[in-house]
Amino acid sequence: MALKPTAVAVKLLPWLALLAVLTAVLTYGRHWQVPDRHNPWAPLRIDEAPGWLTRHKLLRLDNAPAACLATLEQATMRFTPVSNRDAGPGCGLDNAVRIESTSAQIGEPFTLSCRTAVSLALWERHALQPAATRMLGSGIRRIEHYGSFACRNVYGRADGRRSQHATADAFDVAGFVLDDGRRVTVAAHWRAGDERSAFLRLVHDQACGFFDGVLGPEYNAAHADHLHVDRGPYRVCR
Repeated sequence: MALKPTAVAVKLLPWLALLAVLTAVLTYGRHWQVPDRHNPWAPLRIDEAPGWLTRHKLLRLDNAPAACLATLEQATMRFTPVSNRDAGPGCGLDNAVRIESTSAQIGEPFTLSCRTAVSLALWERHALQPAATRMLGSGIRRIEHYGSFACRNVYGRADGRRSQHATADAFDVAGFVLDDGRRVTVAAHWRAGDERSAFLRLVHDQACGFFDGVLGPEYNAAHADHLHVDRGPYRVCR
């Protein structure tokens, strides 16, 4: 069956776009500059709108300690680098930072690996704060959490694999206090069926673009009262 003209155009569109890019490069040469967010060689910037290269740039920081810390310096975050240390089999800190505040208050300071801290900064800048303002009419004043670094196995079991918390690659978010004083928590509002529930579910889903693992109440009972976000070897968003 012959393809309709519209179908042909749709199939040709990606090739036409590639041809346009190549033509621009050949025409303008070194004077033609690709925007940083579309340039795989440009460094990651916290304020830059996330794009198709964001995950690639995040992964590139995994083995670049100095570049990771330089990226984190761009964030609205008070932190202090922490010395590398071995805390036992499968546990320890490598290029980690102690965070005292972000664009919001955090209560008890916590320690995260630099790469996870960068993911947190991106999530907060491009998801948490905008979503709270848009959906709840108020920004986030404080992030309530259950901590980060802990030398333990998954679920605290005696055997099994190490948790991402064991290397400070995970963070558990319990809820938020808004600028207007309202408190929104995973335990109380995940199933509330209102704008608070919608907000929590949205930022859960958005976290999947910045972290490798995101687990919430829909995953299992152990996550009924918090959102677990991590940078690790497994991609999961539940």
